[in-house]
Amino acid sequence: MVQKYQSPVRIYKYPFELVMAAYEKRFPTCPQIPVFLGSEVLRESRSPDGAVHVVERSCRLRVEAPRLLRKIAGVEHVVFMQRNVLNWRERTLLIEAHNETFASRVVVNENCSYTVHPENEEWTCFEQSASLDIRSFFGFESALEKIAMKQYTANVKRGKEVIEHYLNELISQGTSHIPRWTPAPVREEDARSQAGPRDPGSLEADRPGSVPGPAPETVLTEGDKLDADYIERYLGHLTPVQESCLIQLRHWLQETHKGKIPKDEHILRFLRARDFHLDKAREMLCQSLSWRKQHQVDLLLQTWQPPALLEEFYAGGWHYQDIDGRPLYILRLGHMDTKGLMKAVGEEALLKHVLSVNEEGQKRCEGNTKQFGRPISSWTCLVDLEGLNMRHLWRPGVKALLRMIEVVEDNYPETLGRLLIVRAPRVFPVLWTLISPFINENTRQKFLIYSGSNYQGPGGLVDYLDKEVIPDFLGGECVCNVPEGGLVPKSLYLTEEEQEHTDQLRQWRETYQSASVLRGAPHEVVVEILEGESVITWDFDILRGDVVFSLYHSKQMPKPGPQEPGARAGGQLTDKGWVLGVDYSRVEAPLVCREGESIQGSHVTRWPGIYLLQWQMHSPPGNVACSLPGVEDVLTALHSPGPKCKLLYYYEVLASEDFRGSMSSLESCTSGFSQLSATTSSSSGQSHSSPLVSR
Repeated sequence: MVQKYQSPVRIYKYPFELVMAAYEKRFPTCPQIPVFLGSEVLRESRSPDGAVHVVERSCRLRVEAPRLLRKIAGVEHVVFMQRNVLNWRERTLLIEAHNETFASRVVVNENCSYTVHPENEEWTCFEQSASLDIRSFFGFESALEKIAMKQYTANVKRGKEVIEHYLNELISQGTSHIPRWTPAPVREEDARSQAGPRDPGSLEADRPGSVPGPAPETVLTEGDKLDADYIERYLGHLTPVQESCLIQLRHWLQETHKGKIPKDEHILRFLRARDFHLDKAREMLCQSLSWRKQHQVDLLLQTWQPPALLEEFYAGGWHYQDIDGRPLYILRLGHMDTKGLMKAVGEEALLKHVLSVNEEGQKRCEGNTKQFGRPISSWTCLVDLEGLNMRHLWRPGVKALLRMIEVVEDNYPETLGRLLIVRAPRVFPVLWTLISPFINENTRQKFLIYSGSNYQGPGGLVDYLDKEVIPDFLGGECVCNVPEGGLVPKSLYLTEEEQEHTDQLRQWRETYQSASVLRGAPHEVVVEILEGESVITWDFDILRGDVVFSLYHSKQMPKPGPQEPGARAGGQLTDKGWVLGVDYSRVEAPLVCREGESIQGSHVTRWPGIYLLQWQMHSPPGNVACSLPGVEDVLTALHSPGPKCKLLYYYEVLASEDFRGSMSSLESCTSGFSQLSATTSSSSGQSHSSPLVSR
């Protein structure tokens, strides 16, 4: 595979003639570049009027490679052929170079140009492009490619420093100005000789506008070029290879993309997301551009007006900036009724709102870059989890969250600079276990998580936010205008017809299973746990009647055993001889659930074995069943007409390795999460549960 390199435009704020004098001081040797061993002029010619000077050199460079590789190759240095065409009239220097050593195995081509700045004739521009094609090299192709690129980029960086060194040397010696070239009077015999044969090397060079230069594919038209100073000022410090990837991807878009070309900051984010792997970044960016066009995302900030309900109950908003100048977004997730918002405005409206936040974030980054005079390409998000509970684990809400994460990860990569999570409660690791696999590893490394009051004091928010901008609800002095959220009134929910129209109700029904509960015939789900510490989570809605929910544990499978794993109505435990506390045990206190309620909860298991989730019809006080029903109760219930309860339910088991893996990823963050980890991922053998009733 051919490796290509393209430099940005580097600017010397000196006239072309002075830069040329500094350039000539690099020859025949250059102590500032140790690998450059020396050069020899092979051929030299000038045009009759002296405007064009052509020099061909042989240059020797020391091989910076492991001794074994040098021994196998049998060389200590390589030879490059260089051809310089200096046109004083046009004020250009064009340089072509290629390797002579191992030319049949390795092909290196390089093109450089010094030209006058198009907007300031007292400045000089420098551009460089190169290609490397390793066809065969004794089985060391990959190693040689890495060595060559490393050495090449090091020399690229050093090249500008060398020119500046010689410029300073010239100025210190009193040479700060060199007159521009002017044509000398041409004698009659010289004029006649110009009509005759001329040096082929200077034939084209003497023709204005026809000076040989870089290969056509490397030439950028004016206005398309990236300035190195611009990159440093607006995009940040990039290595030569990173600069090259940005320029190549930008140039490719200019040639092939139909429509609006994304800004350089946007292109750079995709390159960073793919570790500057050009092909992978190009593929990711193209898919995102297609998505933006399909959904008209470029117009989102002008066209999207969030519903009044969202503006009141969506507990998120922008709030000044962090200590690094990044825009700061605050999300009070624990105070936000995600289920209520989903039922009131729908998933698509929530997704649009999240996208508008990301679009606004990019806009604010551009504004802060100009305001603070340094590149700012990402923002900081502060998430307050006070109030987070199992209601936030409502499965359609979690699925919608995962979809939003996927869309943002695919289309807004490297926009999150830091995520500060404060007041993380005990239930947070369950949520984290569900969503963390969908978050890019690079993004996860930016998470800082604090439980309790660990965010206060040294090592907390003061390390990332100025005291003047820490919100009042976190102990700061700054009034924060982010909406406080709260429960969305059910009266504002979409009707079933409206939910069906948005295809939301069907998706929710696909997530849940329905069940009926008869008097004396409970509905039960058998869950087999192979490892002691796993997490069972449940989520159910009571559609009709009142039920009692319980969780039991047994070391043995109910008899007769279930024909299929999972849920069966009635007949799960038929042996009335079972004794509570001996043959089975209750691991969750009975929870009375009323009609219309939504229940979410979890249980961290203490032992392996069989766990039984049970819903049975609620009886008046004093008659609540305290044990599991026998076969007579079930048969009576099935053959006796009477009232019944209906529910929709969903359950999930988070395996030990997933739960512990999630905890490990959290503990690896630089955060105050250790206390939370200790209480939630209990090593003492105690189980923890967190049921929640939503009225």
